[in-house]
Amino acid sequence: MKLMSVGWLATCLAVAGPAQAASPPPGAASCSGCHARHEDASSAIPGIFGRDPAEMLAALKSFKEGSKPATVMNRIAKGFSDDELQAIAAWLATQK
Repeated sequence: MKLMSVGWLATCLAVAGPAQAASPPPGAASCSGCHARHEDASSAIPGIFGRDPAEMLAALKSFKEGSKPATVMNRIAKGFSDDELQAIAAWLATQK
């Protein structure tokens, strides 16, 4: 019986395949077009992946409101609702 259970478990795992990472919320996948996955001291554009979600949300809202100076991010952030910005910040925090 134990051998049968192990065989059944192996079959289920083989059929299920590898775990998939959570899909990014709309707009979040394009962040990596400018922002590196890891902090790069030589870049003027900061790394944003794996950061605290509250910190990221505050920065995104500041860009959206125009209270944080920016060349591009102020225009990008204005295209998202506060809920969308919160989802993006939460997803970015899970990325390493």
